[in-house]
Amino acid sequence: MKPLFIGTRSACFAIEDGLYDLETPRKLILNGADAGTVETCVFSLYGLWPDTEYALETDLGERSAFRTAAETYTMDVRRFGAVGDGAHDDTAAIQAAIACCPASGRVLIPDGDWRTGPLFLKSHIRIELRKGATLHLETDRTRFPILPGLTQSTDEKTDFSLGSWEGNPLDTFASLLTGVDCEDVEIFGEGVLDGGADQSDWWKEHRTKRGAWRPRMVFLNRCRDITLQGLTIRNSPCWNLHPYFSQDLRFLNLTILAPADSPNTDGFDPESCKGILMAGTHFSLGDDCIAIKSGKIWMGQHFKTPCEDIDIIHCLMENGHGGVTVGSEMAGGVRNIRVRDCLMRNTDRGLRIKTRRGRGEQGVIDNITFERVRMQNVRVPLVVNTLYFCDPDGHSAWVQSRDKQPVDETTPSIGTITFRDVEATGASCAGYVLGLPEKPVERIALEHVRIDVDSEAPAIQPAMADGVPKLSGTGLIAENTEQLEMEDVLITGANGKPVEWRK
Repeated sequence: MKPLFIGTRSACFAIEDGLYDLETPRKLILNGADAGTVETCVFSLYGLWPDTEYALETDLGERSAFRTAAETYTMDVRRFGAVGDGAHDDTAAIQAAIACCPASGRVLIPDGDWRTGPLFLKSHIRIELRKGATLHLETDRTRFPILPGLTQSTDEKTDFSLGSWEGNPLDTFASLLTGVDCEDVEIFGEGVLDGGADQSDWWKEHRTKRGAWRPRMVFLNRCRDITLQGLTIRNSPCWNLHPYFSQDLRFLNLTILAPADSPNTDGFDPESCKGILMAGTHFSLGDDCIAIKSGKIWMGQHFKTPCEDIDIIHCLMENGHGGVTVGSEMAGGVRNIRVRDCLMRNTDRGLRIKTRRGRGEQGVIDNITFERVRMQNVRVPLVVNTLYFCDPDGHSAWVQSRDKQPVDETTPSIGTITFRDVEATGASCAGYVLGLPEKPVERIALEHVRIDVDSEAPAIQPAMADGVPKLSGTGLIAENTEQLEMEDVLITGANGKPVEWRK
């Protein structure tokens, strides 16, 4: 039993006995008293007291001793005038509680329906949303502050990016929780963040900018040492969690929900970030569950900041386009991504890599590993697409050409992708790798992999590139790939060859 996070009034642990759900549920004993039963590998404790020693054990003998962190004061939002009846605008009162909270203090949001506009975080505080508490995001976009995309310094030597939209510095509405240059912040509890997009027009004409681009639920810009634990996040206007040029982040035991047809409701989109743990989160939404990014070409060349050192463990990913996606905005590079002990169900793709000519030589994707991952009815477990037809010129002859183009500063590259101890059932296509003719994918390694292809599964276009047909009952196809290494790989159910390597 490994502690993942010890806070002031909560703690989070992992038991390595399963993927998302425990193979055997555990009864918990905390300081000798019954603390309930847990059924998931990652679980949390709430209602702890600050600066206190605890001994946690299970009925199967796992043990952990820990001490909660100290706390200074509690700022109850009701004392600042918040009402929590779902009708009153509580924005100013909650923001006042945050602004007034002293270092190592707690902002308490008790049970109730709290209607609020965007809230801004500050450093060295804890925010607790108790069970029964829901923050309802304002639906009137005219009441949202706008984060300017790019501001030039007075001496015209540097740029300051606040707003961001799909890899470019563009004006964006502030998010429900917005952090800018914050550190040492904990947001925890069994409460709910509700974006209210199902009750508004955020999802209508979603490709049209109206005032500014759509807000996220949580946006962290140049932040560090931030923890989100336990919350349910639903009905976001756009992406749910968007860390941006941030580091040392923990996202634990979350539930992220949106209708299957909701547009751009990605669950988790770290962009140019370093050092992230995503653990024990349940995703069920309308787009990619996780999409790892590092900006489009200007951002990648200007800031040269990759997204790197990310661990994704014990997560359940359902009903999205991709389980874990890299790109397509990855011009700063993506590296050292480890996905292990995860379960994916009914997603279009498992691991999905998207890039294209023009992302640039800084756009290097390398050392991406899937290990002990199980996929059920995931239609294409592995997709690597270097001809992704995004952006206004995505269907141009230059982007889509199958002929070798000059390798220059516009050419991205892909290093090593590893599948280890991976099983998938109900696939339409076992995998599809489409490298650049002038810059092939360097290495695809499959070790101890089992993929069962269902010839009756719906056909799907595995890679969104011109000329790629819809496929069903198809094995693994690899094109423009230097190394395809396979050890103990079994692909069953394919109508044709289980593996087709087109060099």
